[in-house]
Amino acid sequence: MKVTVLSENTSECGLATEHGLSLYIETRKHRILFDFGHSAVFAENAVKLGIDLSTVDIAFLSHGHNDHSTGMETFLDLNKHANIYMHEQVFEPHYNGNNEYIGMDETMDGHPRLIKVREDITIDPEISFVTLKKPRKAADTFGQKVKRGKYMEKETYDHEMYLQIREWYKTYIFSGCTHKGIVNLIYGKSFDCFVGGLHTMKYDVLWDEELLLEVSRALKDSGAEFYTCHCTGKEQYLFLKDNVGPRLHSISAGVTIEI
Repeated sequence: MKVTVLSENTSECGLATEHGLSLYIETRKHRILFDFGHSAVFAENAVKLGIDLSTVDIAFLSHGHNDHSTGMETFLDLNKHANIYMHEQVFEPHYNGNNEYIGMDETMDGHPRLIKVREDITIDPEISFVTLKKPRKAADTFGQKVKRGKYMEKETYDHEMYLQIREWYKTYIFSGCTHKGIVNLIYGKSFDCFVGGLHTMKYDVLWDEELLLEVSRALKDSGAEFYTCHCTGKEQYLFLKDNVGPRLHSISAGVTIEI
């Protein structure tokens, strides 16, 4: 399997960057787009990398935040056949801790190629789109909220899902931000390799040391390889790397990994 980072916060090869995430994944059977970034940057970088997004046969949106979904309209213009799978609650209005809107473009709701699901769905023997049910501990929301009706409620990330790929007897999990908690995901799912954000960027490496050590222990206990980016955070990654070791890696825009 080959994974190329199209959009991410950083780049070591001169590509455009943004606070967002988009991954292009090639498996034995599929060409997949996972998330769409915060703009058309993912598509511009794809051209520079020689990747033809019109050949993508299936796409997935991990959750309903605009730094992962804004480029979706660009993708639908470039690609005329691939459906995009997402949780049915992605279009709920989402807000950050400063009460700023971070949700999706609501005018996209109802597009005929958007496939909304509520529960785990198996696409074929290789690909599934899965949820994390009954996390063992409450997720840290950092003040994020969802508006339901007239009321603002504490975010529960019901709209978050994960792409699961099985290839050569191994299981790979792709996550946009892991808002429900990487510790919960590790103890809730069995996998050999993880690619995506750990959502640890708001942990202070001094004041939240115990929380980061808990994450470190879970990463080590899992026995999996981890390729992190986006919302993991630079200082937080270095802290985790010191404690986890060679099974933790950082990836950025323009990087291609074979796993």
